Amino acid sequence: MSGVVSGFTVIFIVVGVGYLLGRTRVLGKSAHEVLSRLVFFVCTPALLFHSLVTSDLSVIFSKTLVIAGGSALVIGVVYVLVARLWLHRHIPELAIGGLAASYVNSVNLGLPIAIFVLDDASFIAPLLLFQILIYSPIALITLDLTVTDPALGHASRSATLRDAVVAPLTNPIVLGGVAGLTVSALGRQPPTAILEPMRMLGNASVPCALLAFGLSLTGVAVFKKGESPRRDIALATVLKIVAMPVLVYIIARWGFGETGHDLFAQVVIAALPTAQNVLVYSTRYRRAQILARDTALITTLGSIPAIAVIALLLA
Repeated sequence: MSGVVSGFTVIFIVVGVGYLLGRTRVLGKSAHEVLSRLVFFVCTPALLFHSLVTSDLSVIFSKTLVIAGGSALVIGVVYVLVARLWLHRHIPELAIGGLAASYVNSVNLGLPIAIFVLDDASFIAPLLLFQILIYSPIALITLDLTVTDPALGHASRSATLRDAVVAPLTNPIVLGGVAGLTVSALGRQPPTAILEPMRMLGNASVPCALLAFGLSLTGVAVFKKGESPRRDIALATVLKIVAMPVLVYIIARWGFGETGHDLFAQVVIAALPTAQNVLVYSTRYRRAQILARDTALITTLGSIPAIAVIALLLA
């Protein structure tokens, strides 16, 4: 459990620094939006490119990819269906909510837990690949095609075939992931002069996202009546912390026959909280920001006892 405690401690400290920066306004009133844009347009694409270029694709393309990716898709679809039929939400809010319910914090918390608790960082790699190359593009393309806020540079339009083709080609996160996967598949690493700047910029992605998360908490009350979409947040939280680990257990145990440490690792990864990147996406498109923020915070707190229970039952 020391790895779990260490991972969460890192998150809380950096988020706390962001909160203090917001309270003191050292970085100005627009710090949250500027940091979020920096993560979206620069740091995360660099992180994806460097991570994929330096990864072993044979480890990434495994049954873990099917288990983790399949369960995330199922949970995301469940959220979309329930929120659409019960809460009557629009497509942009459904996209952000679906991510909040199923997009795992696979880097800043997932990697420490994979290393210190599971003793193998390769457990998290397939999920990371799925999220950056499949899941994120699906959600981001959906947002590109449905968000019509002129302030974002989108003219009001209907989703056409041309839009569907152009949207992924203009999204920096999708481009970073595709470029990294392509270079890795070719088996040739770029020269150090190119790879090292990507590594440096990528290393800034997680801390900047956490700082932006802390800044977003300044002057707000989580789950505040009248402002917070409580039912949306509750739905996303239950799906993320309860339903997703249970689904992964069912798929891994009875679908793939996994037992012991491998089964434990799959379920622990599924119980990780919502990634801060969801807030970055919601800030970029100016949709469902409170939903993304509150779900990330509540699931981060809730995943601590959830992982502890999983450790007692399966470890």
